[in-house]
Amino acid sequence: MSGAYARLYLVRHGETSNVQNEAPRYGGHIDVDLSPRGIRQIERIAQYLAAMHIASVYSSDLTRSIKSASIIAARHRIKAVSLEGLREVGQGSWEGLTYEEVLERYPEEAKKRFSDFVNYRAPGGENLLDARKRVIPTLKELIRINQGKEFVIVGHGGVNILILHDALGLDLKDFFRIRQDFGCLNIIDYYEDSAVVRMMNGFTEGLWGSLLKA
Repeated sequence: MSGAYARLYLVRHGETSNVQNEAPRYGGHIDVDLSPRGIRQIERIAQYLAAMHIASVYSSDLTRSIKSASIIAARHRIKAVSLEGLREVGQGSWEGLTYEEVLERYPEEAKKRFSDFVNYRAPGGENLLDARKRVIPTLKELIRINQGKEFVIVGHGGVNILILHDALGLDLKDFFRIRQDFGCLNIIDYYEDSAVVRMMNGFTEGLWGSLLKA
């Protein structure tokens, strides 16, 4: 590995108000707020990152990501920047529905999606290739801007997995082999010609509790 590197602290936003105490729902581009638990999750990440030399904080332009990024940025007395290119993978007409509701309302579309989730688009939504075409160029530009610095991206479950896949050189057919919990932290070092993932899905509530007891 050669050249100066940029260190990315890649965070998933905290738990959202529309999944608290109920089955998870397809989020996509719908705009939902953080739950009280989600705020606590991000405050833990912000506490950890407070000791780092963070130059910039970025988020998508959706409330759950903006609010999470703002909590982190406040520790460094900087303003988070929101970017449409970091939006979650669009789920079209499935947004706001549970998995069971999708199966009930869109049985044929669901069958197509789950047999080819890389290429299939939910009605009015994106597939993984569509999302990657906007997420990765946005990421590359942020890496360029932050060469030699440490920076934060507060993304979404799908967005973060796309970024991790890119860093690890994985095929999109293995998309669901990476997990991103609410309020998790990933650390990626970007060199001139490679990337090194130093932490993945870390600082989730279970891990955090273990660390506090250590």
